[in-house]
Amino acid sequence: MNIVIYGTGGVGGYFGARLAEAGNNVTFIARGKHLQAIQKNGLQLLSPKGDYLVKPANATDDISEIKDIDVIFVCTKTWQVAEVAEKIKPVLNKNTMVISLLNGVENQDVLCSVIDKKHVLGGLCLVVSKVEDYGIINHMSYEPTIVFGELNLEISERALQLEKILNEAGITNRLSNSIFKEIWTKFLYITTVSAIGALTRSTNGEMIASPEIYQLMKGTSKEIVAVAQAKGIDINEETIEKTFKIIDNQPYSTTASLQRDIMEGKPSELEAQNGTVVKFGKQLGVPTPINDFIYYCLLPQEKRARL
Repeated sequence: MNIVIYGTGGVGGYFGARLAEAGNNVTFIARGKHLQAIQKNGLQLLSPKGDYLVKPANATDDISEIKDIDVIFVCTKTWQVAEVAEKIKPVLNKNTMVISLLNGVENQDVLCSVIDKKHVLGGLCLVVSKVEDYGIINHMSYEPTIVFGELNLEISERALQLEKILNEAGITNRLSNSIFKEIWTKFLYITTVSAIGALTRSTNGEMIASPEIYQLMKGTSKEIVAVAQAKGIDINEETIEKTFKIIDNQPYSTTASLQRDIMEGKPSELEAQNGTVVKFGKQLGVPTPINDFIYYCLLPQEKRARL
């Protein structure tokens, strides 16, 4: 399969390397020194599931060079999705699938606002990984998983073909006929831990060890579920319980990408996470005081990072 990984960070780098390892024709979209390192030395994946060096690695910063693309995995940051959609629009053929693996609940809507909806599938991923250095991806924990599905909730032939490709690459995956519920379930997890981690400058283990912070996390999650239910998404208290079982079992030193970005003074996905909860809460008349507090406390840092 001819696959494009648009954004070769922790997410795109991991899944792209595994797909290349399985023999697929994978092209990595990257930029700057990271791109130069991949072109010169290949893409090095470090993982408890086995290291792998993609060498030579097909890597470029210009997707217009690539023809006959079967699937594009969008693995940038959420605020870049509209720009990415504009760049990929000219290279789409009638069969190209486009799947966002990003955090957030609005990525497929942004894609559909720019490219024909027929190309877009819903998607998300579960993995703890990061760019360790230029050209080096470090998978630290969690079973790397891709969840995807058609926006009309049908099980299509093309989705089954993609499922086969992921299985052959040894990538844990789930083809879902309730992809919006899946996306909001992931959103519940990541939005519960990420920004509050940035606000407290604490690891997952440190937050769990503090009864007060742990209760704030619980309150954050309940507000997210209330907003989701107001939007007609079928998640509930049981979803929260399952989410906290995952949180409770993460390694002590785990941190989220949003948290790391804010702590390093970089632009983050704050707007796409707690900011989205605040926005939807206002639109739907659902009180979100804890998410409001977290969001507005971090917003000045976010604005400063974007100057």
